[in-house]
Amino acid sequence: MPIPPAVLVTRPAPGDAASARAVEALGWRAIAAPALELAPLPPTPWPRAAQALLVTSAAAVRALGAEVPRGLPVHAVGEATAAAARAAGFSEVMAAGGDAEALACQVVAVLDPKAGPLWLAVGRGYGLDLAQTLRAAGFAVLRRVVYAATTARSLPEPARQALAAGEVRAALFTSPRGAEAILGLLRQGGYGPALSRIEAVAISPRVALSLSGVAWRGVRVATLPTEASLLSALGPPPTGSASANDAGQ
Repeated sequence: MPIPPAVLVTRPAPGDAASARAVEALGWRAIAAPALELAPLPPTPWPRAAQALLVTSAAAVRALGAEVPRGLPVHAVGEATAAAARAAGFSEVMAAGGDAEALACQVVAVLDPKAGPLWLAVGRGYGLDLAQTLRAAGFAVLRRVVYAATTARSLPEPARQALAAGEVRAALFTSPRGAEAILGLLRQGGYGPALSRIEAVAISPRVALSLSGVAWRGVRVATLPTEASLLSALGPPPTGSASANDAGQ
């Protein structure tokens, strides 16, 4: 049986496992190539009560300590983050449309600046624009960095082998920072020539912009900033496609 063509899944662990399963359900061979490594930071008390908690990623939810009351209303950037919040014990969770702009619009439409401050849980370097937008709308925003994201030192061995063999036909990108990090790792490993055979699939136009300046085989952009839309943009492998070894390349 021919080996399915490979897709690089650049989402950080542990979310990359679920993405890989979804990719393989489409008929591809998923290869983990996390561009970033996430680590929670030591919990510290939030300075005062809040009317709601805002979370921009599942990583932020996982890094929250017990000092954050689970009865606090949560506004999540999208459905995947909302699901993580519910799994973490939060009972009142509302999901936005998948990006920071949609989250800001939801907060402005639903909450009252006079009802109290907002807690914003983010990774180091994230959420600055969102906090600024909400403050401009009259909200008091308490931004707390709960995890750190660092660039992986290298690509995993299975990813390096698949790239060297010309087996990778697509790569999924879910954040601008992750896209920039993976491009650095690809260049560092000398895989530039392989990119002309790979279609980059970006979760949003902003992520696609981070992929510019590279001679990809093509760039596809999800219609919505959600993983379901990202997978739809990827789609199943082309009929009759095979790995480079099967095709004799």
